[in-house]
Amino acid sequence: MTETVDLARLAARLLAAQGEARRVVAVAGPPGSGKSTFAERLHAALAGRVAAEVLPMDGYHYDDIVLNARGHRPRKGAPHTFDVDGFAAMLTRLRADDGRDVAVPVFDRSIEIARAGARIVPAATRLVIVEGNYLLLDDPDWARLRPLFDATVFLRVPEDELTRRLEARWQGYSMDAAGIRAKLEDNDLPNARLVNARSVPADYEVANLDATT
Repeated sequence: MTETVDLARLAARLLAAQGEARRVVAVAGPPGSGKSTFAERLHAALAGRVAAEVLPMDGYHYDDIVLNARGHRPRKGAPHTFDVDGFAAMLTRLRADDGRDVAVPVFDRSIEIARAGARIVPAATRLVIVEGNYLLLDDPDWARLRPLFDATVFLRVPEDELTRRLEARWQGYSMDAAGIRAKLEDNDLPNARLVNARSVPADYEVANLDATT
């Protein structure tokens, strides 16, 4: 059964469950729900009590070269535009906890490219906070990730607030009004509705109304 929590209570729950073994926690939610900000705030709340690191799913975007070749570039950010197999392999490697640092990719939104090896998950890390839209998606490809998570969190945000945040995001990248409207109606909001409608229940749910974009 899903438990509704705030960030402080979630941090307490995760700390109570933490043992010696490395654990992986998934933070899912639609575009604009504040996953990246929430994951960093959770990381800060755990600081000094458990060695934690953040792994964004966005580092596993297919490159534009691949998306253009497949005709998928206009839908970049949709479920089929991610390297789910590569992401699963990285999660499996992290769960192995073999005493080695692990380099992970990070998506640079300013240039729409994933930078390889842009973040290090140190060997001492005991809790990996994974954040992304589709971590709980009820889809055969994405469902293969769920056994790799020790706990799951879903960020719930009303669609009108998602829209406001997404508009602000693209304005921040100097996109014009027509471009923003197309981005929202053709990609972002369909993806958000998919995540809200077809994500399986999480262990914890957060009404993430005070997050930024």
